[in-house]
Amino acid sequence: MKYGICKMASVPMRAEPSDRSEMVNQLLFGEHYTVLEIHPKWVRIQLAHDAYEGWIDIKQFDAIDTAYFETLQAQSPVFSNLLIDSLHNEKGDFLTMLLYGSPLPVFKENSLLFGSVRIPFSGESSVPQKKRENIIQAAHTYVGAPYLWGGRTPLGIDCSGLTQMAYRFAGISLPRDASQQALVGEVLSFIEEAVPGDLAFFDNVEGQITHVGILLHNNHILHASGQVRIDLLDQSGIYDQKANRHTHKLRLMKRII
Repeated sequence: MKYGICKMASVPMRAEPSDRSEMVNQLLFGEHYTVLEIHPKWVRIQLAHDAYEGWIDIKQFDAIDTAYFETLQAQSPVFSNLLIDSLHNEKGDFLTMLLYGSPLPVFKENSLLFGSVRIPFSGESSVPQKKRENIIQAAHTYVGAPYLWGGRTPLGIDCSGLTQMAYRFAGISLPRDASQQALVGEVLSFIEEAVPGDLAFFDNVEGQITHVGILLHNNHILHASGQVRIDLLDQSGIYDQKANRHTHKLRLMKRII
C-alpha cells in the first residue's frame, strides 16, 4: 500500500484522470491519503479524513511511508486558524501558503512534523471542540467567499465543502457531498425544532439532494450559492429577499451535534 500527503496550499481532485475533467474536491495542505491507482500522469487517491476518492496530477503527489501515515492517523487534529497564512523553514525560506482549516501535521510546541522534518509554525491554530459555537464561528469566516464547485477554501467553496469545513472545527468529520451528509444525524420535523448549527438539505426537481446549509438564529441560513451568504429559511425553502423568491426547496433538516 502507498500513501501520500498534500504539501501545497490546495490541490484539485478530479473525477477522471484528465485536466479537462471536473474538479470534484480539493486537497488541503497536511491532508493525507491512500493511493488506490497510479497512471503515468495521474494518481487516484482516497482521503483519510472522509474516504473521498478522486484523481490528482502525479506531479502533485508526495509519497510518505507507512509509519508516518499511521502517526497522522493517530494524531489529535489541529487546524490553521487564519484565512491565509504561510509556512517557512528555519532559514525563513517560503514553503507554502496555508488556507483556513488546513490540518497541521503532528503539531506541538509551535511546530509541525512534515515527514521527518520539524517545521516551525507561529501562526494561529485551533484545536477542535465539540461545540455548536465553533461550527457557527467557522461558517461565518467564509461569508463572502465565491462559490466554486469542488472548493473547500476561502478562495472558493461549494455548499457541502462549507458544511464539512465548518464542522471540522467542532471535531466532526462529515462526508464530502450534500447527498452523503443527508444520511448522517437525526431528522428534525419542524423548523421550530432546529437550533443554530443544524443542517438543512434541499432537493432538485428530480428529488435529488443537491444543496445544504447551516441553520442560524431567527430562521436564517448560511450557505454557498453564488457566494457564501445568509438568507431566510421557511418551510418552503431558502428565500432570497433581494430576488423576492425562493431559490431552494427544503427537503429535510438534520441534527448532527
